Amino acid sequence: MLRACPFAPPLDPCRQARAKRPLLLPACRHGTPCFGLRRAYPPRVAHGRGVIARAARIPENVRAVSVVSLVNDLASELAYPIVPLFLTSVLGAPVAVLGVIEGIAEGVAVGLGALSGWISDRAGGRRVPWITAGYTLTAVSRAAVAAATHWGLVLAGRLTDRTGKAVRTAPRDALIRDSTAPELVGTSFGFHRAADTVGATIGPLVAAALLAGGVSLRNVLWISVLPGLLAVLLVRRVREAPARAETLTREPHLRPGYWPVVAAAVVFSLGNSSNAFLLLRASNLGLSATLVILAYALYNLVYAGLAWPLGSLSDRIPRAAVLAGGFAVYALVYTGLALAGKSWAVWPLFALYGVYVAATDGVLKAWVADHVDGPMAGTAYGIYAGLVGAALLVASVVAGVLWETVSPAAAFWAGAALATASLPVLAFAASRRPVARS
Repeated sequence: MLRACPFAPPLDPCRQARAKRPLLLPACRHGTPCFGLRRAYPPRVAHGRGVIARAARIPENVRAVSVVSLVNDLASELAYPIVPLFLTSVLGAPVAVLGVIEGIAEGVAVGLGALSGWISDRAGGRRVPWITAGYTLTAVSRAAVAAATHWGLVLAGRLTDRTGKAVRTAPRDALIRDSTAPELVGTSFGFHRAADTVGATIGPLVAAALLAGGVSLRNVLWISVLPGLLAVLLVRRVREAPARAETLTREPHLRPGYWPVVAAAVVFSLGNSSNAFLLLRASNLGLSATLVILAYALYNLVYAGLAWPLGSLSDRIPRAAVLAGGFAVYALVYTGLALAGKSWAVWPLFALYGVYVAATDGVLKAWVADHVDGPMAGTAYGIYAGLVGAALLVASVVAGVLWETVSPAAAFWAGAALATASLPVLAFAASRRPVARS
């Protein structure tokens, strides 16, 4: 006689009725036929195998958000490499000003990130207005930077840009979570990160082509405004997620398993300094400016190519296993950058760095979704973004101090050590069973 797996959550009667037959999974890893959907080990055989089969099940809302992110990141990365040159060569600002601007801008983003998610939860779970406002602020910020005649206006533009990012990120991640069936959360986040990174890859290449064609720095910044405005228009295709009848036995809250996940991400992020240090290391090892840009493009290409498959993989095996692999690759890359003595080492290490980001960025967000009730999703992603962002700021400051006072290699040794130290925290987080949701 068939019996339900004791590890499975209670069967959702609504889902059972829609299926019109028992939801029987023939490959339960606990040795018994399993009814219902289990978050820890989702069905591996339902609705086809592989990334392509699962792609057809990605919600239209997730596709729409992903297209917006692609276009917006194209605009962001078209402008981002230009701003330091624009500040120093056109506006005549000292290099120290660049550090002040970026530090203040990122600090604002960290402070507002948690707040926006909490407010979107209190607004009845409406996410689209916050997403629209965030992308609009970012588009306006690019015009402000392009029109700047003093570095103070660039600071105002960067503050507006980071405010826009903080306002939209947590509600957007919550919308992706709410729009997706539980067994496809990793696939959806991976798809979104892949689309985002395609835009981030195209942007610098477009900027390089424009500069090679004789376009001025200021005009390149003005050109970056156009795709940003297009992204705002494309947000109109995004809809609120349909109401989800999640089975809650108490008031919605952050489940205990949420905090170990955040702790693992924070400990790891304390060693995850800015990508600017990778670019500086590549230059330090002898690559020309053009080759540094190409190495950065290689990293983005690998990231874009693997984010979706690895996100999908995390739906089929425990997410912690994918994350552990990503953390290990990160430690390997940073160890390699610490030991590297020749410029050729940059190319395989930057490619591996793309593997690490693909295995962690979207997968961590999917793991957060496993441990949060829907009405608290915005708050959960806001807290996650705020704490991880603060850890990243600390990591970059420490890396900068180590680079200047000890050696460039010391900054990378510290990152590798903290990535290794985060693995036990990751193992503890993996021991906490995720909440089941319909």
